[in-house]
Amino acid sequence: MAQTMQTQASALARVTSVFVYLFERLLPDPFVFAILLSLVTAALALAVAPHHAVPEVLTAWYNGIFQIFPFAFQMVMILVTGYALSSSRPVRWGLEALAGVPRTAAQAVGMAVVVSMCANLLNWGFGLVVSALFAREVAKRHRLDFAWLMAGAYTGFLMFPPGISSSIALAEATPGSALNITQKLTGQLVPLSDTLLTAFNIVPALVLLLVLPVVFMFMKPAEADMVPADSARLAAEDVPPPPVPPVPGFAGVMDRAWILNLCIAAAAFAYLGMQIVAGKFHLDINALILIFLSLGLLLHWRPIAYAGAIQSAARVTGSLLLQYPLYGGIMGIMTATGLAGVIAQVFIHVSTPATLPFWGFISSIVISLFVPSGGGHWAVQGPFIVPAAVALHVSQASAAMSVAYGEGVANMIQPFWALPLLAIAGIGMRRVMGFTVISFFVSFVVFGGALLVLVP
Repeated sequence: MAQTMQTQASALARVTSVFVYLFERLLPDPFVFAILLSLVTAALALAVAPHHAVPEVLTAWYNGIFQIFPFAFQMVMILVTGYALSSSRPVRWGLEALAGVPRTAAQAVGMAVVVSMCANLLNWGFGLVVSALFAREVAKRHRLDFAWLMAGAYTGFLMFPPGISSSIALAEATPGSALNITQKLTGQLVPLSDTLLTAFNIVPALVLLLVLPVVFMFMKPAEADMVPADSARLAAEDVPPPPVPPVPGFAGVMDRAWILNLCIAAAAFAYLGMQIVAGKFHLDINALILIFLSLGLLLHWRPIAYAGAIQSAARVTGSLLLQYPLYGGIMGIMTATGLAGVIAQVFIHVSTPATLPFWGFISSIVISLFVPSGGGHWAVQGPFIVPAAVALHVSQASAAMSVAYGEGVANMIQPFWALPLLAIAGIGMRRVMGFTVISFFVSFVVFGGALLVLVP
């Protein structure tokens, strides 16, 4: 048995090394990749989109760039508040204790996958931050390939679509939601019991939770191919900044006035409590930012200490500020010109009642390469798959979740959502994607098979 497992591990490691080699040599810098993707999207829109005139494409691109700014700032805030929270002593002690549990490099990477998956099942923003911070702690303790570890941490993002923060499932269950496409077109709601609590959702999630940690353990690179983490750099980056010498007088007293932190945190938790009592609370990205901010204020205790933690955390946000506007332009072109609809219709036309969810899944993967956003993605694909589900008498729940799964699977080969995690880790994209492509293939088979076999 041990001999067989070793042979399988070696074979998978060799396959993975081929993808790593290809990605490292063929995949350009993430910023260049976003530029090239912008050009490809514009060319496709000019060729086949309903609104394909040059002024229409340029206007869609311009509008998309600036429409993504609120989301880009949200991502910056989720990163800096989460990172600052992790630099507090209580959270760091917890991460250090958890990272000290695995005894080997393979166990450490397998545990990183499990931690990431469980965190993303709860909330995708929480999962991205926690998985990256946990992986950094693991990298300080084990000599292992850093890209292998970070790929495992990012792979947990596959649990976002079937998890309780699934954008599409929540939108379809919320009356009056701007993204409730099913209600707008059919008048019906799709409750969470029909999406998240079904066999076609729970079974593939459990399969991936069991299989992917083992797969990653078998993907361990050979010693000659290993690019170890710089544990000394990670440890140095995580050293808290030296305390600022106290400013004399009233200003210094205010800088250290813990009551100010307490007031802001109390106001935040009072608001969240009101929302919970009123039955209006949703753990969305805004709520998560508020929670991270409030906990960070409490755990750093003094305003000047928290300000220093935020300043240290802000260094990881540069790549996001550079690339997100380009992705906003890509999304703008895809939606405003009708290009996403063209792609969706191609797959819907070949569907039958038995295969509509599967082809919706495939089309979602393709569209997600250009529109890697849960809400925005459903806004452009939903108007096509919802009527198709009505015409073919397919459940709206399976149609909607097929789109969600496609986005999650595509994220393994699309760097948009990996950018925050890579920024926290301080590692490039190329080598990481060489590992996550294996996650893409595994999750493609699991989710695609579930849609073909388990959908009633």
